[in-house]
Amino acid sequence: MGRSVLPKHVAAVVKHQKNPLTALEMFNSVKREDGFKHTLLTYKYMIDKLGFHGNFEEMENLLLDMRMDVDDSLLEGVYIGVMRNYARRGKVQEAVDVFERMDFYNCEPTVLSYNTIMNILAEYGYFSQVHKVYMRMRNKGIVPDVYTFVIRIKSFCRTRRPHVALRLLKNMPSQGFEPNAVAYCTVIAGFYEENHNVEAYELFNEMLGMGISPDIATFNKLIHTLCKKGNVRESEKLFNKVLKRGVSPNLFTFNMFIRGLCRKGAISEAISLLDSLGREDLTPDVVTYNTLICGLCKNSKVVEAEYYLHKMVNEGLEPDGFSYNAVIDGYCKAGMIPSADKILNDAIFKGFVPDEFTYCSLINGLCQDGDVDRAMAVYVKALEKGLKPSIVLYNTLIKGLSQQGLILQALQLMNEMSESGCCPDMWTYNIVINGLCKMGCVSDANNLVNDAISKGYIPDIFTFNTLIDGYCKQLKMENAIEILNTMWSHGVTPDVITYNSLLNGLCKAAKSEDVMETFKTMIEKRCVPNIITYSILGESLCKAHKITEAFNLLEEMEDKGLTLDTVAFGTLINGFCNSGDLDGAYQLFRRMEDQYKISHTTATYNIMINAFSEKLNFYMAEKLFHEMSEKGCPPDNYTYRIMIDSFCKTGGINSGYCLLLENIDKGFIPSLSTIGWVINCLCVDHRVHEAVGIVHLMVQKGIVPEVVNTIFEADKREVASPKIVVEDLLKKSHITYYAYELLFDGIRDKKLLKKKASK
Repeated sequence: MGRSVLPKHVAAVVKHQKNPLTALEMFNSVKREDGFKHTLLTYKYMIDKLGFHGNFEEMENLLLDMRMDVDDSLLEGVYIGVMRNYARRGKVQEAVDVFERMDFYNCEPTVLSYNTIMNILAEYGYFSQVHKVYMRMRNKGIVPDVYTFVIRIKSFCRTRRPHVALRLLKNMPSQGFEPNAVAYCTVIAGFYEENHNVEAYELFNEMLGMGISPDIATFNKLIHTLCKKGNVRESEKLFNKVLKRGVSPNLFTFNMFIRGLCRKGAISEAISLLDSLGREDLTPDVVTYNTLICGLCKNSKVVEAEYYLHKMVNEGLEPDGFSYNAVIDGYCKAGMIPSADKILNDAIFKGFVPDEFTYCSLINGLCQDGDVDRAMAVYVKALEKGLKPSIVLYNTLIKGLSQQGLILQALQLMNEMSESGCCPDMWTYNIVINGLCKMGCVSDANNLVNDAISKGYIPDIFTFNTLIDGYCKQLKMENAIEILNTMWSHGVTPDVITYNSLLNGLCKAAKSEDVMETFKTMIEKRCVPNIITYSILGESLCKAHKITEAFNLLEEMEDKGLTLDTVAFGTLINGFCNSGDLDGAYQLFRRMEDQYKISHTTATYNIMINAFSEKLNFYMAEKLFHEMSEKGCPPDNYTYRIMIDSFCKTGGINSGYCLLLENIDKGFIPSLSTIGWVINCLCVDHRVHEAVGIVHLMVQKGIVPEVVNTIFEADKREVASPKIVVEDLLKKSHITYYAYELLFDGIRDKKLLKKKASK
């Protein structure tokens, strides 16, 4: 280089050089030029470049050189940049160390340095340290600025104390500072985060009323808070107000709105918003399309997501890994593996390299589809392609194997993990433990937990809840309670799921006194019950014929702010029915909709219809049966069974026969006992032709014994199937011998008539 090279030239080269190490090589080479000396400007650019790219060792060495060449008192801006670069990589302690060393290197921190380190600490959740640094700053006599107040306000909001943040905002003028839009919007976002929407909106109006209007960057941060909660309507209210004050939205604004609409499931509105971008002179980017594609996939609209994937390509945009992975994962979750394969092959052709997420999506989808062999093949292929075995990859495959009941293979894979240098974590154990419990092998699951503990793993709440639920489902309550006690010894606090499992097990075991004692313990341990807890209590009290106490639970649930649901009412209605108080059950059934405004379901209708049927009140049973369809609660297979049985009991065979045909026509498969009952009644009524018709309908709909499917010749199967069905019904005592003889003759006669007709 010639001697005409100036520091500003070097700074410009460093700034525009993409490779930090190449820039450093040039930076060091220019030092050897006669007469050239690096300045604060060149050092700052080079240190920023190294820090930004994470080359911290080289950065620290350069800091040593800089201190020898530049006056220490001028280096605050460099140190601030270093702190920010450390923080960007999550190295908070290193950033703090830089701040602490400033005094040692004769660079007195000003409010700018204090603000930088406080903001870093606040961003990473070290809120108590933020306050300590602030007090240290005040003790040193350093005067805060507006940004100091904003950081403290942010700290209060992040610790869910927006009202304290508001007091600090109101106190700013007395400290000689006027609140700006950033300070206001931070407090407003804090209120929205805690669902204090009215106070947030009032404060927003107050800000605008004082003539303070946020710029688009500040406003975007505010609507980001709202949109991530799916509160798009509130965002629109604020947006319309700032729009009138000349604030112009940018693409980020619209991306946030699209994300919010997708989150609340308003997909058509999100699509309309994307289509409207052209009218705002804005062009959708990859982030815009990715946001919509992700929203479509999460709302089970994967085909539409693929359409927008192709559309972004047609508009000259290049999909990234997120774009392809979102659609592939969407198809896998929908069980559409061939479509996922098609997208993947197309993406690979265009240069996409499948990553861990891609392979995990495929493995998960294939396992859910029952194709474990291909899932294993995908796993092997991933390793062959150079993907390093990771805990996520292993856990995905182990989960898939466990869900398919292949526990031995899952355990074998766990053993292979250690051999490949990837140790299982507690979640790996939890997956297999959960699989064992679902198979009913709870003792084996418990042994696996003990094995994990012996190897130094710490069980979590999921581990214990899985075991307790497993034991409770087997009504092994002593074992479940023993696990509960073990939880405390491991420092794990039982939650509402833990107690609900225990309560449900005790309820099923008809231990009503133990249910109430456990509930009292739950309250004493400050575990807040939920709607499921009260539903279990209601069921237990009803079983113990304590109907009044069960009914009082409704009032208690309302007092605690719990939203009553059909499960809670269904439990109580069923309890009244079981105790013989049909009038009380019917009154509660009517109050559920009239007083509590909770719509009935097919299940609640079934409880009442069954109760009236058992009491031989067929008039009310039939009345409710017709009413439920009018109220939008279609009868299910159970409803039909109750009604058909009722009609058969009362000699209403015409209605029973018609309902059976309707039941089958709607795609339901009636029980053999219900079919047998109708056939018996028809035969007693000498309506053999219709009874034989039911047998042939059973054959047509595939309601046949398994042996029928072993007859491969169609002609033989057609002849033999009706006879096999009738014999099976007799063998299982669903039809009488009298009906059997009539059916047998009827089937033979029908066959003879068919032969005559064919001649």
